[in-house]
Amino acid sequence: MTVDPSRASGPGPFEKAPPQSPHSGPASSSNTARAALGAVRAEVAKAVVGQDPAVAGILIALLCRGHILLEGVPGVAKTLLVRSVAAALDVDTKRVQFTPDLMPGDVTGSLVFDAASSEFTFREGPVFTNLLLADEINRTPPKTQASLLEAMEERQVTVDGVGRPLPSPFLVAATQNPVEYEGTYPLPEAQLDRFLLKVTLPLPPRDDEITVLTRHAAGFDPRDLAAAGLRPVASAADVEAGIEHVRRVSVAPQVAAYIVDIARATRFSPSLALGVSPRGATALLATSRAWAWLNGRDFVTPDDVQALAQSTLAHRLSLRPEAELEGVSVGSVLDAAVNSVPVPR
Repeated sequence: MTVDPSRASGPGPFEKAPPQSPHSGPASSSNTARAALGAVRAEVAKAVVGQDPAVAGILIALLCRGHILLEGVPGVAKTLLVRSVAAALDVDTKRVQFTPDLMPGDVTGSLVFDAASSEFTFREGPVFTNLLLADEINRTPPKTQASLLEAMEERQVTVDGVGRPLPSPFLVAATQNPVEYEGTYPLPEAQLDRFLLKVTLPLPPRDDEITVLTRHAAGFDPRDLAAAGLRPVASAADVEAGIEHVRRVSVAPQVAAYIVDIARATRFSPSLALGVSPRGATALLATSRAWAWLNGRDFVTPDDVQALAQSTLAHRLSLRPEAELEGVSVGSVLDAAVNSVPVPR
């Protein structure tokens, strides 16, 4: 996730948001929910140094009833970050470590024979939670990866022909290593398209890495987040309230047309084999609304669209083989597509 500061209205989704007054704005309930979710970022900072873009992405995904994919090399705190967000939210959380031998039923649940009643009963899998940490999702075969498709899209699990609804809110925060790494299974396009956002966690700058080592030298234990002082600062009710307020954020017709034109520009790019689908365009609309609300506005601007374009759309694009051989990147192609569309005024 990267943002061009010249495009963002106020801080981008990867910068600290300004503090919100609990008494400002048109509705105190909106400000209360916004302040609670904003406090999550301060709590996570007690355990994770930097990586604020990923925290912002998780909050946006929650507010849009979407899901987020976090990619990075081993050791950049992907799992710790999700665990820290979970500790700052007063919601039910579960974790699944994806391995090559993991079966779909290990995620969704399965029918188990009850000898006492001589009947099969359904035993819920870890997907029945508010926040599911799908750790190293690309280390399991596609069959098990696909077990999450229905849950992520329809918020239910079908076993033996019976649909079983998942709790609300429901978020899959998945981590993965870059596909070039040994023992990984690339996520298929259909699976990637189910993720609202994809955020790449970079290696930390020198100062941040010094801070990490200083904390560890002082006794910080990443396995004991309570000792680090993390506490729940936002509830499921805050998330649900935020979702409702985000739905009320207005989108002018010219801004909606701007999003469509960006999506269409990717479809005609000679470097891309696969452009942004209508699902991708609606995803950009949703993330732009969430970011506008988090910044205290009830309307979307073109700056919001531009700020969220890379993290919402880049993972939905597929380069042509010849473009890959020439060293073209998806990010640069998407930037060119965005820059080719006139900005509404």
